[in-house]
Amino acid sequence: MLRGFFLVFVLAGIVIVAMCGFRGEHGTRTPWEIFPDMVRQQKVRAQAPLDFFADGRGPRVPIASTVPIGYEIPKPQMKAPPEITPSGAPGKMGTNWGTGIPVPVNAELMQRGQQRFNITCSVCHGLTAAGNGIAKQYGLNTVATLQDERIRKMADGEIFNTITNGKNTMMSYGGNVPVADRWAIIAYVRALQRSQNAAAADVPPEELAKLEKAEAKPPEPKPAPSPEGQKK
Repeated sequence: MLRGFFLVFVLAGIVIVAMCGFRGEHGTRTPWEIFPDMVRQQKVRAQAPLDFFADGRGPRVPIASTVPIGYEIPKPQMKAPPEITPSGAPGKMGTNWGTGIPVPVNAELMQRGQQRFNITCSVCHGLTAAGNGIAKQYGLNTVATLQDERIRKMADGEIFNTITNGKNTMMSYGGNVPVADRWAIIAYVRALQRSQNAAAADVPPEELAKLEKAEAKPPEPKPAPSPEGQKK
């Protein structure tokens, strides 16, 4: 009885393995699969024909007059300075990158830049752009510090290009960060760089006078302890 049960169990196992097939095996017939592979599941493949739609195409064209969230419709007639391309990115003039931020730098832009930098960039570069983000603490040793003299002197256009297309071990963020947010991030990075490499000459005269006055003011004398307190 036990031998017969064992024999049936072994035969059933062989049949199941034969039906499932072995991954990587080639054959002329479609294999039997109890759990179909993801490569053979019912789905629309990119650029593949499909009889479900009247035009025979699987991928569908975008709905008319719609654009991805966060992006602007291109403006073919927009005129730009020589160092700025119509896409909003400083281009090269010969071998030199364009400089300058082609949007108004105000409090709103800086706040947006701080928000997007903290979300997207600080993981690697750290909150002060010193290259000490949490990713570096877990083994990513190739993170550059944005406080480096080389990057502080780098043209805005080259930083924009690095964010857009990536560089070395840094991946491209062109598909994740809209153009306007890239400029906001660059403006905030410049503020971080200046905050960590500031001099007295960077302080406005009226604010510098307040600081000097505060430093020159003698400290307030502490009240003398009362005689009763000394007796106690």
